[in-house]
Amino acid sequence: MAVSPARPRDEGTVADTAADSLCKRSARPWVLAATILASSMVFIDGTVVNVALPALQRAFNASATDVQWVVESYALFLAALLLVGGAAGDRFGRRRVFALGVGLFAVASVWCGLTGNVMQLIFARAVQGIGGALLVPGSLALISASFPENERGKAIGTWSGYTAITAAIGPVVGGFLIEHVSWRLAFLINVPLALLVILLTFRYVPESRDQRASGSLDWTGAALASIGLGCLVYGLIESSNKGWGDVTVVATLVLAVLMIAAFISVELRHPAPMLPLRLFHSRNFSGANLLTLQLYAALGGGLYFLPLNLILVQGYSAVAAGAALLPFVLLMFSLSRWSGGLVDRYGAKRPLVIGPTIAAIGFALFAVPGIGGSYWNNYSANYWANYFPAVLVLGSGMSISVAPLTTTVMNAVDQSLAGAASGVNNAVSRTAALLAIAVFGIVMNLAFNASLDRHLKTLHIAPEKLQAVEVQRAKLAAIALPPEASGQEQTALKNAVGQSYVSGFRRVMLLSAFLALESALSAWMLIGNRP
Repeated sequence: MAVSPARPRDEGTVADTAADSLCKRSARPWVLAATILASSMVFIDGTVVNVALPALQRAFNASATDVQWVVESYALFLAALLLVGGAAGDRFGRRRVFALGVGLFAVASVWCGLTGNVMQLIFARAVQGIGGALLVPGSLALISASFPENERGKAIGTWSGYTAITAAIGPVVGGFLIEHVSWRLAFLINVPLALLVILLTFRYVPESRDQRASGSLDWTGAALASIGLGCLVYGLIESSNKGWGDVTVVATLVLAVLMIAAFISVELRHPAPMLPLRLFHSRNFSGANLLTLQLYAALGGGLYFLPLNLILVQGYSAVAAGAALLPFVLLMFSLSRWSGGLVDRYGAKRPLVIGPTIAAIGFALFAVPGIGGSYWNNYSANYWANYFPAVLVLGSGMSISVAPLTTTVMNAVDQSLAGAASGVNNAVSRTAALLAIAVFGIVMNLAFNASLDRHLKTLHIAPEKLQAVEVQRAKLAAIALPPEASGQEQTALKNAVGQSYVSGFRRVMLLSAFLALESALSAWMLIGNRP
């Protein structure tokens, strides 16, 4: 979930003629329909996959690192190429690049749905991320190019509302398909949606571009960002398996530093950089993006592990796990208009300190539940007693934070740079989640292994049966219990694995709470009530 969807790189530079940039009134609802459906595919895919991870682990006998890459490969290219995707639409035609992104996303979805092993799935997800980076910024760019200024705000609000609803419903529908049909349908369902979007796009959506866009796109910056982030994520994830002293881990982390340094150097010199560093001259803009990095790292990293805990440890169905965050999304949707007015009434600083602080309490509440006992075998009762309060508090904190954060970002720069500012902030939020999943994975692995060692030492079970569990450490909570173990032994081993995962989950959620508090501190120190 991003702070604000990527808008046109520069709404002030939409220099098309009126005939080219504004479509006929009768076509505008179809423009909205196409952009809502396309964006919904990306938003749904980003959340449904988390619910599908346990099924993917079972289907491919995959490790926790493997399923991390299923998420990270997608997030990597989406985050790294988001800004250059928006620039490509401005330069080559927004409809053309948008349609290309939708088509690429659809082809990659078919590949995901038909893949035969986890490595193929990881590569297919990477292609999905590239498609998403082309279509996401194009969605709002097309709306802005197709609606006059006096109708644009309402159109964007409609887009935001409907995409929020689909983002809430998506994991529930995906969970149903995963549980009752196949995890493959969670990907293949994108295909008919994509075909409908392409049909609507070429039938109703007019082409538009920024006539003042000149010079080459920042492909060098995009390549350096992709390689740098990719090496950084690879080094962090693989350090859990190979150790920090491994030559490959050290080499990739060093390469990541070099690539990121080279990226900054290129951005300082490029005439049209994908990341305009001059935006960070604004104290409010820098503070808001630091807050975004911390708060969305907490959100993306923490919520990655929640469905795994609910399904693999607490015994939730895929549908129930998909529905667990429904109150969170609906709360944000219902309070968005109210929270948008907080800046006008109280200034930016106060809500951006209070909101993340409440969110931190919500994350801390997720760290309280253990493994449900016999009374909680009904996971519905488990949810309302143990997880709903945390979801409610976290949703309240994020509801207070998001709209004021977006407003602060947009008000921190000149209006001619509003599109670029929004795009940068969106990219920061996605990069935060990308890096957090890798870092939180390290925390989870360390805590899980330490706890599992302690629990296994207390069990009076034959060494060969313990060894059958030991060799599957990389699967974390998805460890398959040895079939030759007795019923009592399997119960003891299952409890040891579950307790160990909960130990890691608690540390992950407390780390999320710490990052949320850090984001509140950033707001207190760096953000003023005026731009």
